[in-house]
Amino acid sequence: MTQAKAASGGWSEPKATAVLVLADGTVLEGHGLGATGKAVAEVCFNTAMTGYEEILTDPSYAGQIITFTFPHIGNVGTNRDDIESVNLAARPGACGVVLHAGITSPSNYRAAEHLDQWLKARDVIGMAGVDTRALTALIREKGMPNAVIAHDPNGKFDLDALKKEAREWPGLVGMDLVPKVTSAQRFTWDETPWEWGKGYGKQTHPEFHVVAIDYGIKRNILRLLAGAGCQVTVVPAKTDAETILGMKPDGVFLSNGPGDPAATGEYAVPVIKKVIDSGLPTFGICLGHQMLGIAVGGKTAKMHQGHHGANHPVKDVTTGKVEITSMNHGFAVDKDSLPKNVEQTHFSLFDGSNCGIALKERPVFSVQYHPEASPGPRDSHYLFRRFVDLMRQARDAAKSPTSRKIA
Repeated sequence: MTQAKAASGGWSEPKATAVLVLADGTVLEGHGLGATGKAVAEVCFNTAMTGYEEILTDPSYAGQIITFTFPHIGNVGTNRDDIESVNLAARPGACGVVLHAGITSPSNYRAAEHLDQWLKARDVIGMAGVDTRALTALIREKGMPNAVIAHDPNGKFDLDALKKEAREWPGLVGMDLVPKVTSAQRFTWDETPWEWGKGYGKQTHPEFHVVAIDYGIKRNILRLLAGAGCQVTVVPAKTDAETILGMKPDGVFLSNGPGDPAATGEYAVPVIKKVIDSGLPTFGICLGHQMLGIAVGGKTAKMHQGHHGANHPVKDVTTGKVEITSMNHGFAVDKDSLPKNVEQTHFSLFDGSNCGIALKERPVFSVQYHPEASPGPRDSHYLFRRFVDLMRQARDAAKSPTSRKIA
């Protein structure tokens, strides 16, 4: 923490206006940013050096407090174009943020608002002045802790009550957070990726129709689908399979999202199974990947520290290539639980954990990471083309004389 001159003329530590209270009783002090109040959640660390606005608005971070290992967060301000959450009526993603350095005035031609004001407007509690490297080391050693982050400009905190709240919070295992972030109603998406000097475009001549199930979908996923030639219809997470199939899509997309895949899977997995059985090309990302793994007979498990950052190397077994990926997940598919009709297509070069699967006899595949986030920068965009290729193959097969004869 910084020092401030006391009224007596000497020097003393300024009063803490924010605290992070871990479930084990550890208390970290700092100065508050953003919204006032408190929030209880799981603490994770993110190693990305850029893209903090996209990270903070990723719905997959619901139920989490993000510790950034990079010390300078907020230096390029915020803007409307970089928001990832589609459901603007809900809290954008993370409920808290922990920083090392205070937020400086933005220095970027795209900046429209100071990060501190942006956090206030979105009811996100922040704190700075924390040794984030030490907190990261603690998470790596002990796992992601439950905690309460609190901000009071007067520095008044009932630490015993906060410790109790952090200790008694049940954690993310068994928690379905998708209802907090999914869209309330169906809508169509046609915005395409951003281009220098042009901004975002519009898909006016789509080749395919894709239904995207919104478990907490990100805008740039939708943009890349549209940019790949798709008209996208986004439906709420609890939309039934009959409604989805009744829309006669060329393919179905299973989105990213927060929480425990097994909990959300109680209502999502039966729908996914029916989609698979229909024979439609299907592509899943993150939570969609995890629930697809459950739908085909696999299991998921909570990770020790999770994968959160923009520097994660992943190998594509089908091509032998390594791509640099962006990740945000605290659960993973257990590769040893996958049945014989499912192959592992990708794995992490950090810890060997599963990062992708494909069905051997169906046009269905998924990945654990975020191919739309572009840290490589475009190492993983081929996955959207792979999805489109599957839809094209399915369409061409349906038109062939052989398929008509069999039908």
